[in-house]
Amino acid sequence: NPIGLSQVYLFAANTAGYGSVSKSLLTNVAGQTTLSSSGATTGDYYVTTNSTTGAFSITSDYTCTGGQQVYLYVLSGNSGSGTNTAAGLLAALGTCPGATGSTGNTLSSGLYVVVNEVSTVATAYAVAGFATDALHVSSSGTALATTGIANAFANVPNLETLGTGVALATTPAGNGSVPQAEIYTLANILASCVNSTGPGSTACTTLFADAKSAGSSGTAPTDTATAAINMAHNPGANIAGLYGLSTATPPFAPALSAQPNDFTIALNFNAGGIATPTAIAIDGSGDAWIANNGSTASVTELSPLGVALNSSPFTGSGLQSPSSIAIDQNNNVFIANNYDTGSITALNSTGSPLTNSPYTGGGVNQPEGIAVDGSDRIIAGNYGEGMSGNVSVLSDSGTAISGTGGDGPGFGVADQAVAVDGSGNIWAINGYLTSAEKVVINQTTGAYISSANSDEGINDPTGLAIDDANDVWICTHGSDVVVLNSSGTVISTGSGKFTGGGVQYSQAIAMDGASNAWIANTHFGSPANGDLSEFSNSGAALTPSTGYTSSTMSSTTPMALAIDGSGDVWVTNNGNSTVSEFIGAAVPVVTPLAVGVKNNTLGTRP
Repeated sequence: NPIGLSQVYLFAANTAGYGSVSKSLLTNVAGQTTLSSSGATTGDYYVTTNSTTGAFSITSDYTCTGGQQVYLYVLSGNSGSGTNTAAGLLAALGTCPGATGSTGNTLSSGLYVVVNEVSTVATAYAVAGFATDALHVSSSGTALATTGIANAFANVPNLETLGTGVALATTPAGNGSVPQAEIYTLANILASCVNSTGPGSTACTTLFADAKSAGSSGTAPTDTATAAINMAHNPGANIAGLYGLSTATPPFAPALSAQPNDFTIALNFNAGGIATPTAIAIDGSGDAWIANNGSTASVTELSPLGVALNSSPFTGSGLQSPSSIAIDQNNNVFIANNYDTGSITALNSTGSPLTNSPYTGGGVNQPEGIAVDGSDRIIAGNYGEGMSGNVSVLSDSGTAISGTGGDGPGFGVADQAVAVDGSGNIWAINGYLTSAEKVVINQTTGAYISSANSDEGINDPTGLAIDDANDVWICTHGSDVVVLNSSGTVISTGSGKFTGGGVQYSQAIAMDGASNAWIANTHFGSPANGDLSEFSNSGAALTPSTGYTSSTMSSTTPMALAIDGSGDVWVTNNGNSTVSEFIGAAVPVVTPLAVGVKNNTLGTRP
């Protein structure tokens, strides 16, 4: 239904810090109003939609600054049942053109926009990592944050068409699938309130009770736009109650025919020659680099929109059975080749081999895990027999720093994963001996100083990640998570382990910008587990007991995951040679991880 007499506001995301109020762009328009904003008030101009058609026009009534991320927020109006102050809609318009910092710019002339529940869902999910509510869309303004929020806004057209308000089934580039029925179901949930008599209606009161800022607790929204943002933040909360709102005379189809496990939105990409992907890492531009362990070992680079940046994947330069991937501060990419004696393939940001690639020496022997420290030294965890689980340290140009036997006295036979904390210490997990190893190196030279074994009853560890306190999070095939402090002492509660949230046969772990832990679960055991699990930094399971799932990932063996600067969670699906992107599910994090190590900002927002 057209919504007449609505107030249409034009905003730009703020760069004054996370949680700051969005910038109003409209000027000299008749009908100034005051919006309530978390106790503060902002005097913002608006234009009004036509009482019959719901149409509106914004012409020369604004200017935007080059590089600003611009969106529409439409509030109140009458869709046929009287004025509904609970109706709130969003539409992301994207980047203001012109040089960054320039003024006096306008958006494309003749830009036609349909603002409806579909555009609201797409915008809410894409920018969730930067939005507190509809009036607070913001970032820190750093270079990394600016990149992250720009990529977030750019992802909206992967979900819906701005000029029609129609949800997509396939991304515009034809590189991936979109969960159209789920987007329409979410839109129908919002429409139940938008098309009602107002805030006191059953639909609105149910929606606001089930879409609070913390899911089942926190602040209740007062309009449907903020409700959509809250649902993006808490996609596993109150599913039954919310889904029930979508079934009464839904305006959008096709919609889900049954209640889903959760309301995450995951795109699924098959571009760029992805083949049996085993590892993934995100660079400073938000590009995803994927190591493929198919019949021909290769590396795929996807843009933040999932578009392959090369017509074919990168091959050669020693690529053989790639097992892990890491990126330095200059966006150079290093791949551990776990084959025969093994090596490290080194590529620049365009995928060309660096001089001396592939790297050998320094004890590199069937490397399985790889990381980069704050000085861009390469750390490889060796699986090879006779290495006893030692790690190798090389310079970014491939010069060996560790000795021929690697660093460490050798506590295990398989350093399956390695990570570097904010103090520059190396952590490795030894799967076959159920322990973690800490290796201390000289922060100037990278030379070995000492090492210590933390044998804390860790059951078959498979992945590790470092949070903002330099605590070490370890996921296991034993279906639990163990957390060690920087000294190697277990600090996780519950018999020394965190459980629940769908964790089962976990394979990899990553930290987001709030130091929440995200875990990829392989599909083994009974009952079947979810694809993703999330824990708060205190160890509380944030996902339901089934985890988060996606219909595009069923029984696909998630093997690795990474979180980007927009708050998207990227997961490699080893079983069907695709990569999934859970839109706006996490808190944006500093990328690449080497920058976090350098600045001791691991597990923080950019």
